[in-house]
Order: sequence, then C-alpha cells, then structure tokens
Amino acid sequence: MSKFLPEKRKLIEDVFEKASAETTEKSFSGILKFLERTLLDDFKIILSYRTFETYYNHLVKNDEDYNIKPLILDDLSVYLGYNNFKEYCAEWKTVEYSVKESISKVVINVINKPLLKIPEFLTKHSNFGIIGVLILGSFFIRNKFYKAEAEPQKISETDTMILKQKPFEQVSASQSVIYVPQKLINIPKEKPEILDLKQCMYWNGNEYIPEDCNDTRDGLVAIDMKKVDHFKKIMRPDTITSIKNIWYSKHKNVVEFFTADGINPENHKSLNPLTEYMLENYITK
Repeated sequence: MSKFLPEKRKLIEDVFEKASAETTEKSFSGILKFLERTLLDDFKIILSYRTFETYYNHLVKNDEDYNIKPLILDDLSVYLGYNNFKEYCAEWKTVEYSVKESISKVVINVINKPLLKIPEFLTKHSNFGIIGVLILGSFFIRNKFYKAEAEPQKISETDTMILKQKPFEQVSASQSVIYVPQKLINIPKEKPEILDLKQCMYWNGNEYIPEDCNDTRDGLVAIDMKKVDHFKKIMRPDTITSIKNIWYSKHKNVVEFFTADGINPENHKSLNPLTEYMLENYITK
C-alpha cells in the first residue's frame, strides 16, 4: 500500500462531500463540474472535473493508489480550509476514522475534552439508564484494578491509549462518540466514582455544549466533538482580518461568520468559505 493512500483517499472524499453540500446538483458529473468552477473562480485552482473523476474512481471507488502531484494535493487541502496537504494529514486522523481503518482495536484519545468509543450495544439505546452506566463503570474499574490481566498500552504523554481486545471481540464501525469527563479516566482506588456520560450536545447561540441526552432541552443532537471543539460563531466580525479558516452564511440579508465549515445551526444553511469580496464588503467596509 502507498504510504499516503488512506490520506489521499480521505482528501478526495472530503472534497467531493464539500462540493456536494455547496451545490444543488445531484448527479456525479454535475457536482464535479461545480467543483471545477468553484476551484477556478474562488481559489484560482485549475483542475478539470475529468481529472478529479479519475482520482475519485481510483482512490475511492476502486480503493487503489493513484499518483497525484503534491501541488494538487496542497490545492485541494486549501479548498477544505487547510494551508497544505501536510496540515490536512495532521488533523484528519480522528478516533472514528482510526476505528474504521483498524477494526480490531478500540481507540481512546484523551485531549482537552476526552471522547470514548464503546461497542454499539451500549450506545444505540440512548436511555440505557443506570444499568448501562454500571456496566461502563465496571469496564473502567476492571482495567484500573486488574492491570496484570489487561494493562493499557500508553502511546504518548498526551494520554493516547490503545486497549487491546480478545481475538473474538470486534468493534463495529458504526459506533457512537461519548463525551467522558476527564476524572473518569483516572478513577481513584479508594473511592471509585461513576459520572454522567454526555452523548448529546446543543447550540447555545455561540457554540455547541455537551449535554445528557435525557435532558428536556430543545435542539439536542448526537455529540460531535469536532464541532464542540472547533465550531464557533464569531460574535465580533470586526475582529476578522483574513479570509483564512473563516466561513459565512448569508440568509435574508443577514451575514454570520463561523470558525469552521458546516451548517449554520440557526438557519440550517450551508456555510461558504470567506472570500476577499465578502471581507471587503461586509467586514472592513
């Protein structure tokens, strides 16, 4: 396998998904032609839709390597909001994709807001109640107290761990992401503590906040830690000085700005990358 085959395949998938979300075209060729025009008009990138179709067929459909010039990899990464392909590769390897690539492992990444993937039979029922919490708690306690039986392998000082499973256990690729408070990872031996798991989130007008799915609050959706960490509404547009990594939506003459790509949670309109025209006419004007 090529050293960068997974990265290139994911890049092509992300570019196609972004183009699909930005156009009303439904056909494959229609989306690619829209992408060709957008790359040329907004980013001054020359790439024919037939060339991109070749990339997509080889890397995504056939899952086989195809040589793409480094300059084109950088250009497509810029379209996604990154500075270059190297920066894209540094951020795309999330827990969810790691599980799909290595189906025999459970990956736990503990950063600022830890997230955990557990087997689907615990997470597909949002109201599994105290029994589910006890089962999950016993999983952590067992790994804490019986190190001789199953010692977690520490990968780095950033608390990234891989828990090896028995050969007959498999992890489904369709798993849920659960917000786990930091102190649940380090349960004290003297007094084990089981805490609430936040599987949902809501938009508070400025950012996404983790919340328990049993809460009666309106607008609860499945938690997405990438959105929790990076998707924010820019409340003071006058602080924007560059189009880099800024997205906007314009609806009924109201323009709003955000720190990541996606959908405006309030009007459900797709966001667009900020352009020099929008910067000059709506911010620095």
